[in-house]
Amino acid sequence: MAADAVRRPVTERTERVQEMKTDTHPTYQLTTITCACGNVIQTKSTAKDIKVEICSKCHPFYTGKQHLVDTAGRVERFKRRYNIKG
Repeated sequence: MAADAVRRPVTERTERVQEMKTDTHPTYQLTTITCACGNVIQTKSTAKDIKVEICSKCHPFYTGKQHLVDTAGRVERFKRRYNIKG
């Protein structure tokens, strides 16, 4: 600390108080998500109502109906190479 600096007690220090801004965050509210298949999900979000084209009830990955897309016979070549039936 410099020799000419004066230490002030805490009560004499100037305080800078900044108030927080109000209404900076969107409201978090109950939301209904509606899928094209008719499935309705209740959750919370900042958006009011959400409409989606595909959900976990109708998505092929979750329903087990997803098939491998064969690109230039690679799946068949793999099956032949390792003698995999099916």
